[in-house]
Amino acid sequence: MLDYDEEAERYDALRGGEPRAAAAADAVLGLLPAGTRRVLDLACGTGIVTRRLAASGLDVTGVDLAEGMVRHAAARLPGAVVRADCRRLPFPDGVFDAVTSVWLLHLLPGPADARAVVAECARVLRPGGVYVTTVDKAAAHNVGSDIDAVLASRPRTPATDAAATVEAYAAEHRLVPAGQGRFTGHGQGRSPRRTIADLRRGWFVTLPPGSPLAEGFAARLAALPDQDRPRTDPVFSLRAFRRPPVPGLVPRPAAAG
Repeated sequence: MLDYDEEAERYDALRGGEPRAAAAADAVLGLLPAGTRRVLDLACGTGIVTRRLAASGLDVTGVDLAEGMVRHAAARLPGAVVRADCRRLPFPDGVFDAVTSVWLLHLLPGPADARAVVAECARVLRPGGVYVTTVDKAAAHNVGSDIDAVLASRPRTPATDAAATVEAYAAEHRLVPAGQGRFTGHGQGRSPRRTIADLRRGWFVTLPPGSPLAEGFAARLAALPDQDRPRTDPVFSLRAFRRPPVPGLVPRPAAAG
């Protein structure tokens, strides 16, 4: 598992920077209903996407657990970033018009953790609010390349962000499907050399860095042609879920300013 405090220093440079952030933010904004004002961005990382959400005129609060990430995000959004565990959010019930989690659920240790995050998202959403999240992230990285062919036999763990699983967790808390989106992960196309570097720094959780199994995959990757040529960028998927409004309750107007 990557150390996200350490990863914060190079996170943006290694993950597509502003082009990928712009694509992600635009896709998220496309799933937010009219009248959305107050937004909670979970696992906000360096704040590179969060800042773009805020720039659209939304009142955005970012949350991340890694101190390094919070430090970078707070520099981009002073006074609007909180260090907290997404499984135990420090906010009252029903206070946000929308909650977003871009590239979070796939990182969680197991189903209980993913279920806890979705439960917290449902709790802090107001009636009529929406939860928007990425799903199937690992699957998106399989673009049918020669790199994917090498990695196909690696050990795998069940995806904690599988779309059907996330939908089931949402349904447990009466969140109903409310739309889908997709965006390109600009700068995320893998090259063999970059994949070897990722393998050796713990990107692939079932391949411990330095283990004979990991080094076997590294050797096969090193034999591929065009070591520095990125293969096709992945396309990531979003799902939106809505907390139904309370019957007979008149929705509050969006805050001015």
